[in-house]
Amino acid sequence: MTAPTAASIALEGRFARELPELAVPWRAEEPPAPQLLALNEPLATDLGLDADFLRCADGIAFLTGAALPDTATPVAQAYSGHQFGAFSPRLGDGRALLLGELTDPSGTLHDLHLKGSGPTPFARAGDGRAVVGPMLREFVISEATHALRIPTTRSLAVVATGRGVQRESLLPGAVLARTASSHLRVGSFQFAAATGDRELLRRLADHAIDRHYPDAASAEHPHLALFEAVVAAQAKLVAQWMLVGFVHGVMNTDNMAISGETIDFGPCAFVDAFDHAAVFSSIDHQGRYAYGNQPVIAEWNLARFAETLLPLIDDDADRAVERATEALGEYRAHYSAAWISGMRMKLGLAATVTDEAVAPLATELLNLLHENRVDFTSFFRALAGVARGGDRPAVLEVEALGEWAGRWLALSPDAGVMDRVNPVYIPRNHLVEEALAVATAGEMRPFDALVEVIRRPFDERPGLERYAVGAPDGSGPYMTFCGT
Repeated sequence: MTAPTAASIALEGRFARELPELAVPWRAEEPPAPQLLALNEPLATDLGLDADFLRCADGIAFLTGAALPDTATPVAQAYSGHQFGAFSPRLGDGRALLLGELTDPSGTLHDLHLKGSGPTPFARAGDGRAVVGPMLREFVISEATHALRIPTTRSLAVVATGRGVQRESLLPGAVLARTASSHLRVGSFQFAAATGDRELLRRLADHAIDRHYPDAASAEHPHLALFEAVVAAQAKLVAQWMLVGFVHGVMNTDNMAISGETIDFGPCAFVDAFDHAAVFSSIDHQGRYAYGNQPVIAEWNLARFAETLLPLIDDDADRAVERATEALGEYRAHYSAAWISGMRMKLGLAATVTDEAVAPLATELLNLLHENRVDFTSFFRALAGVARGGDRPAVLEVEALGEWAGRWLALSPDAGVMDRVNPVYIPRNHLVEEALAVATAGEMRPFDALVEVIRRPFDERPGLERYAVGAPDGSGPYMTFCGT
């Protein structure tokens, strides 16, 4: 068998070919001394890539965009975006590149995309580079999100560049290679709509339909059907975030993927002590993207998406607004259905317990967890033990929580169901920071150990107790940074 090479990898340039107005041809900055820090071997296998090849010098050159097949057309994608509510007409991949599309052995198409690959025409005076810590954060958080069965982009590899990057101090640089079903964003449609080129907007919408929602092509109104499909996908995605205590951190419209996948892990984190107002981003001073705001922000972003599609939904402007508004009106029903279904399983309740009973019971519990700053993940996992007749955790000695637990137990919860959806292990914030700090200094073993733990979040294993507890007392507020 011939050994694989970068030239032998079938990397297409479909986006670049079909939507050249949204694609600036560009090459990645070649790293001076690349070193592989993390490789997602299970993902490489799923993609049909040879992990041994990716570990060698030629493979690392492929992962950084320095050596690509002739079929590849690397581009920086153009898009707009509402950032913290303010519209920026020209954003784009300022430190990223779409290398092209890979087809896995099952025939599914995946984008291969770099982050931290150097400045592009969209860099807006930035250096276009990334540093080790935030790139490894995306690797571990995206892998945890995938293990929790939440649609997400995936990290394939993190490569140290051997180049120092100036932030508050000089830090080691890195490039992240990641995959996604696509990198089409609400911001992509905002950019196309802002050009006033209706034909470009139509081609982009048809590209999205073909890529993600092929059934919409046969609908009476295909572009309205596209919007309806994205509304449903985003409602379910955000409900899944809420059910595991995930805070995305920067839900700008350029960070909302049309596919319904979690994209652009920056100042993201999972809540420890439950707090509706949890904010971890160092730049979200007003709490716009707080945990409890995420469902409403997603709806706001979808309204911006609807605005871009109006010329395609109907030639009559008033009728287009009416149809888009009606479709957006389904968002809350989709979200509520997904959230109640998820809470039903988290609480182990049978289908005979009505939605009208589940919703207030779950809402009351979350408010009690908020008031008492109870660890979100540990509480739900411990609750299964209570359902089995085991010892009650100390927190249930709080009168209101104890009273709630009595009413819940009267509904005969199924502990087995609860164990299948309530994780033991998430990327605990203090453990992530611990792993990133030593990885930045060159020691990867704590990071590798953390990744292996979170890949099996529902399977409790002896010897991993430290991965299942929240932040130590006195840790103080947790804050994350994008590294730009």
